[in-house]
Amino acid sequence: MFTGIITGLGRIVAIHSLGSSSHHGKRLTITTPAGYLDDVGLGDSIALNGACMTAVAIDGANNRFDIDISAESLTKTSGLDKLSGVNLEKALRAHDRLGGHIVSGHVDGIGVVSRFAEVGESWELRVVAPPELAKYLAYKGSITINGVSLTVNQATDLASDGGCEISINLIPHTVQNTSLGELVEGSTVNLEIDTVARYVERMLSHTLNGIEKNKI
Repeated sequence: MFTGIITGLGRIVAIHSLGSSSHHGKRLTITTPAGYLDDVGLGDSIALNGACMTAVAIDGANNRFDIDISAESLTKTSGLDKLSGVNLEKALRAHDRLGGHIVSGHVDGIGVVSRFAEVGESWELRVVAPPELAKYLAYKGSITINGVSLTVNQATDLASDGGCEISINLIPHTVQNTSLGELVEGSTVNLEIDTVARYVERMLSHTLNGIEKNKI
């Protein structure tokens, strides 16, 4: 479990295939800030751009660790198949503050950046979400983009394909301390919807299908 509050900026510095076919995954080596791995052990969970991964090798002296990512995960995420910067978050501990919102680390879909521009002292980030996620996005609701907990300022349904364009305000601190500052128009990003929205949709679908009526 995570909160969407980024605790460090890492970089994928090596990618090694775990097999000879497209059905095999990759082993990634990620560098971290100095001391970041001091409290991390083998098997611990670390989110990379919002995707929960397991540390399979740790080299604290050189501030780097390895994760294995399956072929399935590579097809369902963005930014984990190339040498690039990544947002890092360690798994939530029971006594930690819940500074963002409840994040599972499971990517629900891939979004595309439609605008990223400076507005006043902040930045406006617009992302087009796929049709299957549109119903979960709402004004002032929560969304996780590349592992960062953010608030939706505007949600506009798109008649063209049934998707939804969301607008988000990024303060300078967020731009400077996450990899979101590297985004450009056309970039793809990992999206995770709010857990609460997921359960509300499930309950409503049961009610509409008449399942709850049978219990009355």
